Amino acid sequence: MELFLGEGWHVLPAGGATGEAYLARHGDYQLFIKRNSSPFLAVLSAEGIVPKLLWTKRLGNGDVITAQHWVQGRELKAIEMNAESTALMLSKIHNSSELLDMFMRIGNEPLVPSMMLGNMHLQLQLYEIKDELIEKGMDYLIKQVEQLGTYPYVVCHCDINHNNWLVDERDDLYLIDWDGATVADPALDLGLLLYTYVPEKEWEDWLHQYGVELNGSLRKRMHWYVVAQTISEILWHASRGHEEQVDDFRTYLSTLIS
Repeated sequence: MELFLGEGWHVLPAGGATGEAYLARHGDYQLFIKRNSSPFLAVLSAEGIVPKLLWTKRLGNGDVITAQHWVQGRELKAIEMNAESTALMLSKIHNSSELLDMFMRIGNEPLVPSMMLGNMHLQLQLYEIKDELIEKGMDYLIKQVEQLGTYPYVVCHCDINHNNWLVDERDDLYLIDWDGATVADPALDLGLLLYTYVPEKEWEDWLHQYGVELNGSLRKRMHWYVVAQTISEILWHASRGHEEQVDDFRTYLSTLIS
Protein backbone atom coordinates (compact mmCIF):
# COMPACT_ATOMS: atom_id res chain seq x y z
CA MET A 1 0.00 0.00 0.00
CA GLU A 2 2.88 2.40 0.78
CA LEU A 3 4.35 1.66 -2.66
CA PHE A 4 1.02 2.53 -4.29
CA LEU A 5 0.68 5.87 -2.46
CA GLY A 6 4.29 6.95 -2.90
CA GLU A 7 7.10 8.04 -0.64
CA GLY A 8 6.44 9.59 2.75
CA TRP A 9 3.17 7.78 3.44
CA HIS A 10 2.71 5.63 6.54
CA VAL A 11 -0.09 3.09 6.37
CA LEU A 12 -1.69 1.34 9.33
CA PRO A 13 -4.62 -1.14 9.50
CA ALA A 14 -7.86 0.66 10.36
CA GLY A 15 -9.65 -2.38 11.74
CA GLY A 16 -12.85 -3.87 10.39
CA ALA A 17 -13.93 -7.41 9.62
CA THR A 18 -12.44 -7.58 6.11
CA GLY A 19 -8.95 -6.34 6.97
CA GLU A 20 -9.04 -4.20 3.81
CA ALA A 21 -9.24 -0.77 5.49
CA TYR A 22 -6.27 1.45 6.30
CA LEU A 23 -5.29 4.80 7.74
CA ALA A 24 -2.75 6.51 5.51
CA ARG A 25 -0.78 9.39 7.01
CA HIS A 26 1.57 11.88 5.36
CA GLY A 27 2.64 14.46 7.92
CA ASP A 28 -0.58 15.98 9.27
CA TYR A 29 -2.62 14.79 6.27
CA GLN A 30 -4.67 11.63 6.76
CA LEU A 31 -6.78 9.47 4.45
CA PHE A 32 -9.08 6.50 4.93
CA ILE A 33 -8.04 3.94 2.32
CA LYS A 34 -10.05 0.85 1.46
CA ARG A 35 -9.59 -1.94 -1.04
CA ASN A 36 -12.70 -3.02 -2.97
CA SER A 37 -15.17 -0.94 -0.98
CA SER A 38 -18.85 -0.59 -1.84
CA PRO A 39 -19.38 0.31 -5.52
CA PHE A 40 -21.98 2.82 -4.33
CA LEU A 41 -19.45 4.90 -2.43
CA ALA A 42 -19.66 7.82 -4.87
CA VAL A 43 -23.42 8.19 -4.39
CA LEU A 44 -23.13 7.75 -0.63
CA SER A 45 -20.44 10.44 -0.55
CA ALA A 46 -22.41 12.83 -2.77
CA GLU A 47 -25.39 12.58 -0.42
CA GLY A 48 -23.27 13.14 2.69
CA ILE A 49 -24.00 9.69 4.10
CA VAL A 50 -20.33 8.68 4.31
CA PRO A 51 -17.18 10.82 4.61
CA LYS A 52 -16.21 12.57 1.37
CA LEU A 53 -14.78 10.38 -1.39
CA LEU A 54 -11.55 11.96 -2.66
CA TRP A 55 -10.43 9.58 -5.39
CA THR A 56 -10.77 6.07 -6.80
CA LYS A 57 -8.07 4.10 -8.61
CA ARG A 58 -8.06 0.66 -10.20
CA LEU A 59 -4.94 -1.46 -9.81
CA GLY A 60 -3.46 -3.78 -12.39
CA ASN A 61 -4.83 -6.85 -10.60
CA GLY A 62 -8.38 -5.49 -10.81
CA ASP A 63 -8.63 -4.30 -7.21
CA VAL A 64 -10.18 -0.88 -6.68
CA ILE A 65 -8.66 1.47 -4.11
CA THR A 66 -10.72 4.34 -2.69
CA ALA A 67 -9.58 7.25 -0.55
CA GLN A 68 -11.92 9.18 1.73
CA HIS A 69 -11.54 12.12 4.04
CA TRP A 70 -10.40 10.87 7.45
CA VAL A 71 -13.06 11.87 9.97
CA GLN A 72 -11.70 13.25 13.22
CA GLY A 73 -14.57 12.03 15.31
CA ARG A 74 -15.98 9.17 17.28
CA GLU A 75 -18.45 6.33 17.11
CA LEU A 76 -21.91 6.90 18.51
CA LYS A 77 -22.60 5.48 21.92
CA ALA A 78 -25.50 3.06 22.23
CA ILE A 79 -27.48 5.57 24.29
CA GLU A 80 -27.21 8.12 21.45
CA MET A 81 -28.93 5.90 18.90
CA ASN A 82 -32.41 7.15 19.80
CA ALA A 83 -31.49 10.70 18.78
CA GLU A 84 -33.35 12.63 16.10
CA SER A 85 -30.17 12.74 13.98
CA THR A 86 -30.12 8.96 13.50
CA ALA A 87 -33.80 8.97 12.55
CA LEU A 88 -33.22 11.71 9.98
CA MET A 89 -30.14 10.01 8.53
CA LEU A 90 -31.85 6.64 8.17
CA SER A 91 -34.85 8.34 6.58
CA LYS A 92 -32.52 10.08 4.13
CA ILE A 93 -30.96 6.75 3.18
CA HIS A 94 -34.27 4.91 2.81
CA ASN A 95 -35.74 7.74 0.72
CA SER A 96 -32.76 8.16 -1.62
CA SER A 97 -33.99 7.45 -5.14
CA GLU A 98 -30.43 7.87 -6.48
CA LEU A 99 -29.09 5.16 -4.19
CA LEU A 100 -31.96 2.80 -4.96
CA ASP A 101 -31.61 3.38 -8.69
CA MET A 102 -27.90 2.53 -8.60
CA PHE A 103 -28.50 -0.65 -6.59
CA MET A 104 -31.20 -1.81 -8.98
CA ARG A 105 -29.32 -0.87 -12.16
CA ILE A 106 -26.48 -3.26 -11.40
CA GLY A 107 -28.86 -6.14 -10.87
CA ASN A 108 -29.39 -6.29 -7.11
CA GLU A 109 -32.40 -8.50 -6.42
CA PRO A 110 -34.49 -7.35 -3.42
CA LEU A 111 -33.97 -9.42 -0.29
CA VAL A 112 -37.50 -10.70 0.30
CA PRO A 113 -38.61 -12.71 3.36
CA SER A 114 -38.92 -15.96 1.41
CA MET A 115 -35.29 -15.60 0.33
CA MET A 116 -34.20 -15.09 3.93
CA LEU A 117 -36.09 -18.22 4.97
CA GLY A 118 -34.46 -20.21 2.20
CA ASN A 119 -30.99 -19.05 3.26
CA MET A 120 -31.64 -20.06 6.88
CA HIS A 121 -32.90 -23.50 5.85
CA LEU A 122 -29.71 -24.01 3.86
CA GLN A 123 -27.60 -22.97 6.86
CA LEU A 124 -29.44 -25.38 9.15
CA GLN A 125 -28.79 -28.24 6.75
CA LEU A 126 -25.18 -27.24 6.08
CA TYR A 127 -24.21 -26.92 9.74
CA GLU A 128 -26.45 -29.84 10.81
CA ILE A 129 -27.89 -27.79 13.67
CA LYS A 130 -30.75 -29.32 15.64
CA ASP A 131 -32.25 -26.87 18.12
CA GLU A 132 -35.85 -26.81 19.39
CA LEU A 133 -35.77 -23.05 19.99
CA ILE A 134 -34.54 -22.35 16.47
CA GLU A 135 -37.20 -24.71 15.08
CA LYS A 136 -39.83 -22.80 17.06
CA GLY A 137 -38.49 -19.53 15.65
CA MET A 138 -38.51 -20.89 12.11
CA ASP A 139 -42.11 -22.08 12.53
CA TYR A 140 -43.06 -18.57 13.63
CA LEU A 141 -41.37 -17.02 10.58
CA ILE A 142 -43.01 -19.46 8.17
CA LYS A 143 -46.49 -18.92 9.64
CA GLN A 144 -46.16 -15.14 9.64
CA VAL A 145 -44.46 -14.58 6.28
CA GLU A 146 -47.70 -14.53 4.30
CA GLN A 147 -49.13 -11.86 6.61
CA LEU A 148 -46.36 -9.30 6.12
CA GLY A 149 -48.15 -7.61 3.24
CA THR A 150 -46.58 -5.30 0.69
CA TYR A 151 -43.96 -2.66 1.33
CA PRO A 152 -41.69 -0.33 -0.64
CA TYR A 153 -38.21 -1.55 -1.43
CA VAL A 154 -35.43 0.75 -0.27
CA VAL A 155 -31.68 0.49 0.20
CA CYS A 156 -31.08 -1.02 3.65
CA HIS A 157 -27.72 -0.85 5.40
CA CYS A 158 -28.40 -4.15 7.26
CA ASP A 159 -25.78 -3.56 9.99
CA ILE A 160 -26.69 -0.37 11.82
CA ASN A 161 -24.77 -1.18 14.97
CA HIS A 162 -23.81 1.97 16.85
CA ASN A 163 -20.15 1.29 15.98
CA ASN A 164 -20.96 2.04 12.32
CA TRP A 165 -22.25 5.55 13.09
CA LEU A 166 -19.61 8.29 13.21
CA VAL A 167 -19.95 11.90 14.34
CA ASP A 168 -17.20 14.39 13.53
CA GLU A 169 -15.97 17.51 15.28
CA ARG A 170 -18.67 19.58 13.52
CA ASP A 171 -21.41 17.15 14.67
CA ASP A 172 -21.90 15.83 11.12
CA LEU A 173 -23.22 12.26 11.25
CA TYR A 174 -22.14 9.43 8.95
CA LEU A 175 -23.13 5.78 8.53
CA ILE A 176 -20.18 3.68 7.34
CA ASP A 177 -19.41 0.06 6.33
CA TRP A 178 -21.80 -0.54 3.43
CA ASP A 179 -20.44 -3.91 2.33
CA GLY A 180 -23.58 -5.77 3.42
CA ALA A 181 -26.16 -3.31 2.11
CA THR A 182 -29.05 -4.56 0.02
CA VAL A 183 -32.49 -3.63 -1.30
CA ALA A 184 -35.18 -4.69 1.15
CA ASP A 185 -38.12 -3.66 3.32
CA PRO A 186 -37.12 -0.62 5.44
CA ALA A 187 -38.51 -2.52 8.45
CA LEU A 188 -35.34 -4.63 8.32
CA ASP A 189 -33.20 -1.65 9.39
CA LEU A 190 -35.88 -0.08 11.56
CA GLY A 191 -36.53 -3.23 13.57
CA LEU A 192 -32.87 -3.83 14.32
CA LEU A 193 -32.34 -0.23 15.44
CA LEU A 194 -35.48 0.13 17.53
CA TYR A 195 -35.36 -3.27 19.23
CA THR A 196 -31.68 -2.83 20.06
CA TYR A 197 -31.45 0.80 21.08
CA VAL A 198 -34.80 2.52 21.65
CA PRO A 199 -37.24 1.79 24.51
CA GLU A 200 -40.56 0.64 23.07
CA LYS A 201 -42.43 3.54 24.68
CA GLU A 202 -40.29 5.89 22.52
CA TRP A 203 -40.74 4.06 19.20
CA GLU A 204 -43.66 6.20 18.08
CA ASP A 205 -41.77 9.46 18.63
CA TRP A 206 -38.60 8.15 16.97
CA LEU A 207 -40.53 6.92 13.94
CA HIS A 208 -42.36 10.26 13.74
CA GLN A 209 -38.94 11.92 13.36
CA TYR A 210 -38.03 9.29 10.75
CA GLY A 211 -41.25 10.13 8.93
CA VAL A 212 -43.67 7.21 9.32
CA GLU A 213 -46.49 6.16 11.60
CA LEU A 214 -46.10 3.22 13.97
CA ASN A 215 -48.95 0.96 12.88
CA GLY A 216 -49.74 -2.73 13.16
CA SER A 217 -48.18 -3.58 9.81
CA LEU A 218 -44.84 -1.97 10.64
CA ARG A 219 -44.78 -3.60 14.09
CA LYS A 220 -45.38 -7.03 12.57
CA ARG A 221 -42.75 -6.59 9.89
CA MET A 222 -40.11 -5.25 12.29
CA HIS A 223 -40.69 -8.16 14.66
CA TRP A 224 -40.44 -10.67 11.81
CA TYR A 225 -37.10 -9.30 10.66
CA VAL A 226 -35.67 -9.12 14.18
CA VAL A 227 -36.58 -12.78 14.77
CA ALA A 228 -35.02 -13.72 11.41
CA GLN A 229 -31.85 -11.74 12.10
CA THR A 230 -31.53 -13.24 15.58
CA ILE A 231 -31.76 -16.77 14.20
CA SER A 232 -29.17 -15.86 11.55
CA GLU A 233 -26.84 -14.61 14.30
CA ILE A 234 -27.26 -17.88 16.21
CA LEU A 235 -26.45 -19.92 13.11
CA TRP A 236 -23.41 -17.76 12.27
CA HIS A 237 -21.92 -17.99 15.76
CA ALA A 238 -22.78 -21.69 16.12
CA SER A 239 -20.95 -22.49 12.89
CA ARG A 240 -17.84 -20.88 14.36
CA GLY A 241 -18.08 -22.39 17.83
CA HIS A 242 -18.86 -19.12 19.63
CA GLU A 243 -20.80 -20.70 22.48
CA GLU A 244 -21.18 -17.55 24.61
CA GLN A 245 -22.66 -15.54 21.74
CA VAL A 246 -24.95 -18.43 20.81
CA ASP A 247 -26.28 -18.54 24.37
CA ASP A 248 -26.85 -14.77 24.38
CA PHE A 249 -28.78 -14.79 21.11
CA ARG A 250 -30.77 -17.88 22.12
CA THR A 251 -31.86 -16.07 25.27
CA TYR A 252 -32.91 -13.09 23.20
CA LEU A 253 -34.76 -15.28 20.70
CA SER A 254 -36.73 -16.90 23.49
CA THR A 255 -38.00 -13.46 24.58
CA LEU A 256 -39.01 -12.61 21.03
CA ILE A 257 -41.13 -15.71 20.39
CA SER A 258 -42.37 -16.52 23.88
